[in-house]
Amino acid sequence: RPFKRTTNRRQLLSMGIIKSGKVVVLLNGRYAGRKAVVVKSYEEGTTDRKFSHAIVAGIDRYPRKITKSMTEKKVAKRSLMKPFIKHVNFTHMMPTRYQCDFEDKKEGSLKKIVDEAVKSKQSFTDKQVRSAVRKMFAEKYAGQATAKLSEKKATGLTYFYSKLRF
Repeated sequence: RPFKRTTNRRQLLSMGIIKSGKVVVLLNGRYAGRKAVVVKSYEEGTTDRKFSHAIVAGIDRYPRKITKSMTEKKVAKRSLMKPFIKHVNFTHMMPTRYQCDFEDKKEGSLKKIVDEAVKSKQSFTDKQVRSAVRKMFAEKYAGQATAKLSEKKATGLTYFYSKLRF
């Protein structure tokens, strides 16, 4: 029998699949089964985290289903979501085929929010940081129908905001 070469998971992830904007599903820990977007990836690791990891921003509590007959107040309440920001090891995330773009010209970007938090040594669980991420997620969610995005990015957003059924 000829030798069959297999690539393991670590090699696959180090090939540069996990880049900024990629939607991933977290596999381990408190947020297992939750979807997140890669904000920044460190393939070589850093001085304090010597393993390949990424900073991800995801949704802990997803927005609920909305119908036409609902009032504006009810729609607003059902559209609320709970975000999280976290350092995650590459082995604890599964990349999907979807991409999300959270770069806004006027408001700033997800990357900018996270970079400011890192520079000022703020915790990712800090109220200001999480509220900024929540605001950005809510704006993108509300403007989904009217936004002029490429079809690929639009499907990525709809996938990101839907709860994973398993």
